[in-house]
Amino acid sequence: MIKRELYLKKLRSSYDSDLIKVIVGVRRSGKSVLMRQIIEELKDKKINEDHIIYINFEDYDFIDIMDSKKFYRYIKDKIIDDKKYYLFFDEIQNVDDFERIINSFRATFNVSIFITGSNSKILSSELATHLTGRYISIRMMPFTFKEYLTLQESKGIQSSLDEAFNEYLEWGGMPQIYNATSLEERKMYLRDLYNTVILKDVVERHSIKDVNLLNRVVQFMMENIGGIISANSIANFLKGEKIKVSVDTILSYIGYICDSMIVNKVNRYNIRGKSVMSLLEKYYLTDLGILEVKSSPIEKKVGGRLENIVYNELIARGYDVYIGKTDKGEIDFVVDDFGKRFYIQVADILSDDKVVEREFGAYKNVEDNYPKYVITMDKVDYSMNGIIHKNIIDWLLEEY
Repeated sequence: MIKRELYLKKLRSSYDSDLIKVIVGVRRSGKSVLMRQIIEELKDKKINEDHIIYINFEDYDFIDIMDSKKFYRYIKDKIIDDKKYYLFFDEIQNVDDFERIINSFRATFNVSIFITGSNSKILSSELATHLTGRYISIRMMPFTFKEYLTLQESKGIQSSLDEAFNEYLEWGGMPQIYNATSLEERKMYLRDLYNTVILKDVVERHSIKDVNLLNRVVQFMMENIGGIISANSIANFLKGEKIKVSVDTILSYIGYICDSMIVNKVNRYNIRGKSVMSLLEKYYLTDLGILEVKSSPIEKKVGGRLENIVYNELIARGYDVYIGKTDKGEIDFVVDDFGKRFYIQVADILSDDKVVEREFGAYKNVEDNYPKYVITMDKVDYSMNGIIHKNIIDWLLEEY
């Protein structure tokens, strides 16, 4: 079991805090494992096991306490003294009115609470209303490339960095996929993951009748990773396929898909105006392995995959990420690190002067002194004019 140090280090200082610790991420990204690792660290600190309560609300054993009143009574009966209790609630969104109950636990008992959810609605306005200023949240992603290498090392697998990166580029970082014994088993695992997310977190949650239409929308989004997508563009595409659907329906489907966290929406940022724009968003997959499930032309577009990997790495590191709009063009990523900013351009290789000019020239109209990067697969350093060029493998493995 690979220790998810990337997330543990963000949470350790809050283990005993009364702030609610909210961990969100797509299904099977490792949230339950992270909870178990936190529990093990608490035990190492000599916390008594009877003061650690863990419930996974997707476990059938707990189906009878998904009612909020029964849930509250169940926990209340287990708290029998004034010492601190550590409460771990996995997939808490399955409990009705969970926001109110969690806040009641926090206000009533001496507890430290950790909750996970696989739907972004766990951070809805309802939760914010009940827990204003009383929670911290982290977004959990599948394995980063560095974590993937640690996993391979633990299995005794030896390969070059280039070979390892090519495998990661193709199959992504879902923790369990590398336990598969064949490529077919990997595809079956990813297909099951996709179907579970779509059916449980989209179709069932939102009572969608036309599953085929939903899959068509997902397919379109996957085929246009890193490109500008609008509800109108999807509706027009479907119209060409003899499928009539309203723009409002497409907008709803896009929202549901993003809520499931299988796809992430990235807003555009007007660099000159210093404001976030609500139009012309881009979308990236939480894990590239999903492309192995849904046949897509992007399978051959290395640049799109690299861009997706860089985006996912930035999110795993805890940054806020936007698409940059300049007066005459676009920058792949504007990255905010608690008020500090840097920019990133991504390409597969700098194959000729035209490509070099395109990638480095994207910064011509950015008149500030924030760090500017170009990340590619090249192993020759093309840094110039204060713009830093990095090899993507080196960048993924560096300390930050």
